[in-house]
Amino acid sequence: MMGRSYLTVRALVLIVTLLVVVEYFSLLQSAENADKRGPVVFRLLEPGDREGYSRHVLQVVDPSYYMTDRVVLDRLTSNKTTIPTITTQALTHTSGNVSMDSSSALPQCSMIPPNLHGRFPVIVNDIPSMDDMSAKFPGLELGGRWSPKDCLAKHKVALIVPYRDREPHLRAFLLNIHRFLQRQQVEYGIYIVEQSGSQPFNRAMLMNVGAAEALKQHDYQCFIFHDVDLLPEDDRNLYTCPIQPRHMSVSIDSFLYRLPYDDIFGGVSAMTVDQFRAVNGFSNLFWGWGGEDDDMANRLRVKKLFISRYPANIARYKMLKHGKEKANPERFKYLYSGAKRMARDGYNSLKYRKVDFMLKKLYTWVLADLPHLKP
Repeated sequence: MMGRSYLTVRALVLIVTLLVVVEYFSLLQSAENADKRGPVVFRLLEPGDREGYSRHVLQVVDPSYYMTDRVVLDRLTSNKTTIPTITTQALTHTSGNVSMDSSSALPQCSMIPPNLHGRFPVIVNDIPSMDDMSAKFPGLELGGRWSPKDCLAKHKVALIVPYRDREPHLRAFLLNIHRFLQRQQVEYGIYIVEQSGSQPFNRAMLMNVGAAEALKQHDYQCFIFHDVDLLPEDDRNLYTCPIQPRHMSVSIDSFLYRLPYDDIFGGVSAMTVDQFRAVNGFSNLFWGWGGEDDDMANRLRVKKLFISRYPANIARYKMLKHGKEKANPERFKYLYSGAKRMARDGYNSLKYRKVDFMLKKLYTWVLADLPHLKP
């Protein structure tokens, strides 16, 4: 009797194994047929590219969706097809002393910039003075603005940097971030928003101020809120406008390149202008260290937005050494009441006094006096 049961079990195992093998070969055949029907989606190498170099996670997208107009024009020209010249007229923006008016027949920049190399050599020693550094970036416009000269950028990005009393960090940040961003073919401007006075630092309120001032200057599509002590280590970490709010600083050396917790949104984060307005910006109530980024994560959740991230091996940062700010003793109280307050506490309730404003060569400087606002 036991012998029959043993044979029955073996027969069942054999049948299941055969079914699994048949299903496996069936899937292989389906995949092979699909490859014959569809385009190859990993054909991203161009002349001069290194073999085996992986450009980005967006490689899964059909290349025809992000192929530059220049390549399309070359192909059509080789087929002796006449292409009419398309002239793009840029909008004119005038605010104070800022004015921009240009027209060109340039193609749009590629979705995947062609000059990316992966690991980015961060410079932290022998940082030049501001004057010497300015000479290294002759293509910058006043206010720390830059746009690619050989194509039309797909993204217009304002980098908002809350700041106070960290001049060595600021020089290191500017040297690295300008080198980094100009590889990515984005149109960008850098806004250093400095808090005046000696009261506790209000990082979130300064970021609201930066957003308000940036939109007065230009028609940016998105913001990247950036701590001055974080330097990106991989140029595939694209500073572009996200589909969903993006937490950029996923892996930081001082945290052993590990994400501290799932809902973190501090350090470096990106949002479109519409997303920023939908959550009413940052809370203005977080004086001192901590809480404002978690409050923003809660705001995103309330508005049914989710935090997106690049892979940890790409979204890498080096943190410059600094002393820790004094913690905000009321941060947990404001975190618990954040959902109730968000409609009235944020970008729409922002008040500040602009003490000074200057379009410097490497950045736009905003010095702001921040009042204590009622909850």
